[in-house]
Amino acid sequence: MNVPGLLIVGTDTGVGKTYVTALLIRELRRLGIRVGAYKPACSGREMTDRGEPCWPDVDVLVKALEEAGFDRCVALGDRVCPQRFAAAAAPPVAARLEGRHVDRHTLDEGLKYWPTVSEFVLVEGIGGLLCPVTETETIADLAVAWDLPLLIVARAGLGTINHTLLTIEGAQQRGLTVKGVLLNETEPVTDDLSAPFNATEIARHTNASIWGVLPYQANDWSFIRLHGEAINLRHLLM
Repeated sequence: MNVPGLLIVGTDTGVGKTYVTALLIRELRRLGIRVGAYKPACSGREMTDRGEPCWPDVDVLVKALEEAGFDRCVALGDRVCPQRFAAAAAPPVAARLEGRHVDRHTLDEGLKYWPTVSEFVLVEGIGGLLCPVTETETIADLAVAWDLPLLIVARAGLGTINHTLLTIEGAQQRGLTVKGVLLNETEPVTDDLSAPFNATEIARHTNASIWGVLPYQANDWSFIRLHGEAINLRHLLM
C-alpha cells in the first residue's frame, strides 16, 4: 500500500505506544499536517461507569483526532479500530475466545480509508513487533505488507537496551526502515541508575536514530530531548 505514514511499535506491551501516538497526532496538527490514526485491532475491553464496553486505547486516539479537527459523527471509533475483542490477549487469541477471527481484508480496508482524509497516517501496533495480529501474521508482517517505516517506543528504564536492540534487529532483518527510537518513562524515575545512560548505550550498538527520552507524563512533544536539543519532527518524518 502506498500510505504516507509511520507505524508505532513497542518493545513490549504497556510501553506507552498509545500515549506517544496521541502526542504525535497533536504535534503534527500543530505543524499544519492533517493526520489520521489507525489501530488495526485492539484487545482488552473495559466497562464504563454506565456499563458500556470501551477500549481505552481507541478512546485516547479518538479524543486526539477530535482535538485535531475530526468529527465524531463519522463513526470515528470504528474508523480508528475496525476489530475489537474483549480478552486482554493477542488479537487472534482474543478472537478465538469469542468464536471469531481477525479478518485480514478488514485490516487492509480500514487502513485504505485514512489517506483519503489525511496527509499522514499514524498506525499504532499491538504489543511488540512480533506480536501475532492474525492467525498467520505478526505486526512486523503488516509493516512489511503496508510498507510503513517504524517508530519504536521503548521503556526508559532497566532492561530496555536488550529489548530495544532485539526489536531494531528484527525490524532491519525484515527490510523495515526504523525512523527512530523513543524511550518513554512509563513511571517516575526514582533509583534506576541505568535511566540516564540507556539512550546513549542503545545508540552505541545500532545505526537507528535515537529520538530521545519522553519524561513521565509529559503532555507536549517539546519535552523530548536528546543531548539537550529539541526534536525537529517534520524533518524526521518527511
